[in-house]
Amino acid sequence: MAFIAQAHKKIVLITLLFICFSSYTQNPQEDKTGIRVMFYNVENLFHPTNDSLKNDDEFTEDGARFWSFKRYYDKINKTGKTIIAVGEWEPPAIIGLCEIEEIRCLQDLVYNSPLKKFGYKIVHQESGDNRGIDVAMLYRPDYFTFLSYEAIVLNFGEDSRPTRDILYVKGLSGGDTLHFFVNHWPSRYGGQLVTAPKREHAAEVLRAKYDSILSIDSTAAIIAMGDFNDHPDDPSMKDIMRARKTVEEMQKGDFLNLIWQYEFKKGTHKFDHEWGILDQFVVTNGLINGNSGFRAPLDKAQIFDAYYLLEDEKDGVGKITNRTYIGMKYHGGYSDHLPIYMDLIYEK
Repeated sequence: MAFIAQAHKKIVLITLLFICFSSYTQNPQEDKTGIRVMFYNVENLFHPTNDSLKNDDEFTEDGARFWSFKRYYDKINKTGKTIIAVGEWEPPAIIGLCEIEEIRCLQDLVYNSPLKKFGYKIVHQESGDNRGIDVAMLYRPDYFTFLSYEAIVLNFGEDSRPTRDILYVKGLSGGDTLHFFVNHWPSRYGGQLVTAPKREHAAEVLRAKYDSILSIDSTAAIIAMGDFNDHPDDPSMKDIMRARKTVEEMQKGDFLNLIWQYEFKKGTHKFDHEWGILDQFVVTNGLINGNSGFRAPLDKAQIFDAYYLLEDEKDGVGKITNRTYIGMKYHGGYSDHLPIYMDLIYEK
């Protein structure tokens, strides 16, 4: 399709211009000293084809949002462009994603976007989510050797709707083991207090998985990334996960929330004119002190707020995310969340 080729050329050019003027931290993949890890809530990446088993009708060509293949491929290319920009010439070795409808969306992102020359592999399993949106992980096999995965089902009882699974992926990089958990916890739709117990249950499940791995290897390199739909100081993250803001605050059994340091300075999502940090990395002590074989420098964890991912807020002060939709109206932007990334440095 001609419009896809033209869009691809424009996106690559804009990406290169952005990279040339970027002030973000140097990617350790460039000199083989480590890898870059990214997480991105891409905002409703639906394939336009109707799936009779999912509640996806509004994101079809005949649906209420008038979703189309043209809009779909534009979003695929914009997502690929953003991933390349986060990597600064070397796209991240590991990418956690959420709000992905199905495997075809991931295949188009890997094979039919600016990412196609980088050889990404896909880890994905359909969840029971009513709308059909899932989490997934992409990895570059030249930086990460895949070993295994598990889709961890969150069960809130018989009367509750199913939600996204937690995706656990285990693999090797630089000769040492890495554990990744990709999350998209239940939303706040219906009220924060009403829905909080579901996120707290998700935190209990994730914390148990951390403890299980650490009981075998106390220095294990574990990274939980995702849209947790809670802020760093909410009970699910602070009290149940025990993810702290600074190394100084950490005690035995605590973890570190690498993105919490940007509280009141930046955010990943804006609601009612207020920036919040819903997208986070939670890492084990073995990644802070380097005993795992990897080190996660605090200053190498960033919120990626490139200019094209933001725009002036119409009825407020400052900037807001450049979204695909504003309500039901197509806006043609990128996502309602900003990506986050962190670097892992090889210690050996």
